[in-house]
This record gives sequence, C-alpha cells and structure tokens, in this order.
Amino acid sequence: MITLNRPEQSNAIVSEMREELLDAFLVSDASDEVRAIVLTGAGDAFCAGGDLHAMKNAIESGDSWVDTEHRIMPVRNKVVLAMHRASKPLVAGINGAVAGGGMGMALACDIRVASSDAKFSMAFSKLGLHPEWGLSYFLPRIVGEARAKELIWLAPKLSAAEALKLGIVSQVVDADDLLPATMDLARSLAAGPPVATRLSRKSLSRSLGLSLEETLDMETYAQNICMASEDFREGVTAVVEKRPPKFIGR
Repeated sequence: MITLNRPEQSNAIVSEMREELLDAFLVSDASDEVRAIVLTGAGDAFCAGGDLHAMKNAIESGDSWVDTEHRIMPVRNKVVLAMHRASKPLVAGINGAVAGGGMGMALACDIRVASSDAKFSMAFSKLGLHPEWGLSYFLPRIVGEARAKELIWLAPKLSAAEALKLGIVSQVVDADDLLPATMDLARSLAAGPPVATRLSRKSLSRSLGLSLEETLDMETYAQNICMASEDFREGVTAVVEKRPPKFIGR
C-alpha cells in the first residue's frame, strides 16, 4: 500500500512527495510479491492537490519553481506514466477530500473506492490553472467530454454519492469500512491471473484509440500469450475440479 503522508496539510503535494511517489510505484510494480497496488491518504484527506502555501511563498519571494526539466517532463508526468504503464491493478481508497492533482492520481487508478464523507473537486480553474496529473486524459474517459468540461471549468465540489453516480468511484462505504473494503478489493484482484490481468489492463487502456480491427488483433495477440501460460491450465483445471484457482503469474 502506498500512503500519501502529510496529514496535517491534507496530503498536499510538494516536490519531495512527487519523487517518493515515482519511486514507490516503480518499486511496487517491479516486485514479484506485489499483485495489486493500493493508494490512499493518511489522516482525514486523500490529497488536497498542490501545496498552496508553497505556491504562495514562491510567488511572493519571486522564486520560480518551474525549471527547464519541469517544463519539459515534470516529475508528476513521470508518476502518472508509471501508474498508467504499471502491470498490476491500481486501487484508490479515497478517505476524504480530494482535489486537483489528487484527483488526477485517483483517476489514474483503475478502481476507486470512497468513504461516504469524501469530497471531490477538479480545483484547477479556481487557481487559474490548466488541469494536470493526467486529469484531462482520464476524466473525459470516465464521465464523457461534456461533463468533464463542466467539472473542470466550474470545479464544483462533489459528494461521494455524486461521484458514484458519475462513475468516478465504483463503491462508497462508511469511513470506518474504507480501508478494509479497499484491501478486500485489492486482495481479490491480486488473486486473479497476473498474466491475463496485465495484458487486459494494457489492452483496455489502448482500445479507445484503436479501430475494431486493431483491437481484435490486440486481443488475439494477448490471448495467445494467455493460452500458453500455466495460469490458463490451472484456471481450466480448477473450474473442472470445482476449487479456487491458484495462479502463479506464468
């Protein structure tokens, strides 16, 4: 589990966190012991987005936090790409307020579970900023283009129930049940066939930019790999023997 850990600042993002997040996702994805990755926040918030106090201090002091590397390939982009390219399912346990960059990270996860007291906001327009952290990529794919424009331009605060209705989250639970529910979901995903999960995650991410013919070719390629795997043989045997399968990832 990866935990955003600045609870006194509602887990607002600072530069050190970006580097640590990148490392955490890369290490988790590379580990053979990890089959699903959970992202959540410490304390009463998931992530309030960028640290506004740090931004204000930089503006007032005349310092610039936007160096050449940040302009070309900021660390936040590397984090989002690491999440998007991960071979394992990503589950977000949204335990409170989530805004701005926090929304981008949450939407970069495959499945989102929210506590009933969670609040959602795109937030960027309130600061005169363009969406980042992949928000302009993921949001219209989840809620549709027109609704995404409304949410980004007007930046309303959404309740957990409203986020559920829009499909931003797939499940809403009581605050005390959030971590158990999120971990149960992650364990269910981890028990699945790693080879097939990795390939289908990649296929589903790519399919929106492909034609039907290209998607069918991609499915055939992936299925050939799966049918040659030990997990396929184990899955068939387990169903015939009426027992849970024990997938090993090869």
